[in-house]
Amino acid sequence: MDQRIELRHLRYFLALAEELHFGRASHRLHIAQPALSQQIRQLEKIVGVELFRRTSRSVRLTEAGAAFQPRAQNLLDTLAADLDEAGRVGRGEAGRLDVAFITSATTIVGEHLREFSRRRPEVQVKLHDGFTTDVLAALERGTADVGIVRDAEKRDDIDLSLLTAERFVAVVPADHPAAEGDRVDARALTADPLILFPRSAGPKAFDTNTQPLRDVGIDVRAAQECSHWHTIVTFVAAGLGVSIAPYSVTALLPPGARRLELDGPPTVSQILMATRRGDDRPLVQAFLAASTSMGHAGSRRPRR
Repeated sequence: MDQRIELRHLRYFLALAEELHFGRASHRLHIAQPALSQQIRQLEKIVGVELFRRTSRSVRLTEAGAAFQPRAQNLLDTLAADLDEAGRVGRGEAGRLDVAFITSATTIVGEHLREFSRRRPEVQVKLHDGFTTDVLAALERGTADVGIVRDAEKRDDIDLSLLTAERFVAVVPADHPAAEGDRVDARALTADPLILFPRSAGPKAFDTNTQPLRDVGIDVRAAQECSHWHTIVTFVAAGLGVSIAPYSVTALLPPGARRLELDGPPTVSQILMATRRGDDRPLVQAFLAASTSMGHAGSRRPRR
């Protein structure tokens, strides 16, 4: 088939197929009747068969025309839907958003995703979890659109904004001597094996996490290193050691583990939103706007 068929051919054909009258169809299309006749003849030449049977008194569809009518309508409907979809993607109302996050902020991530999904129900959100270093690397590679990290180092190509801050607490076995109270001085943990995540997961995050121990002169050497906080607190519950953890991590401790407030100067962990510098895509901006609307969203840090 000749590929010169154009959208106007389909629109003109459908108007005439519905009106079965050249005068009414041309009036509906706001074109002259001879021009409509010319376009219909041109379409029939492209298709290679007559689509309408014309007499001096009537116009009716041929068998080929009747078969072509629903297909022409479907083509226009599909195009309209595709154009609408492209527009919604361009406006950040639809499409796919890849969000990378640290598992220690799962609760906070869930809150922000719920608000974003309420605002943009047609957007598909793809989740990727990992360490802070993994999340930042995914942003730089372009495999993530938005990242949620903890105590991240500044990078020239990444913008960071504060979502929330939380204190650190001690996590000890339930039969630990300090577990009889609600608070503990970090010095009381000097003799206990430490269970921590590896420093390579995020050097600044690791140093911030262990600051309460270093403040009292404890030499921070992990007896066990684990990739996930759930594993860490499970090992603590099993009596393998103690840990210092962000408060949100301890919301659902396994049986056998206790959360204790730390005495001494408070150390605060910052959970941050991370995006590629200058990324003004509508979907990314929509996610940032949803997060900013929440009570614990903070202001963007100044760019370097």
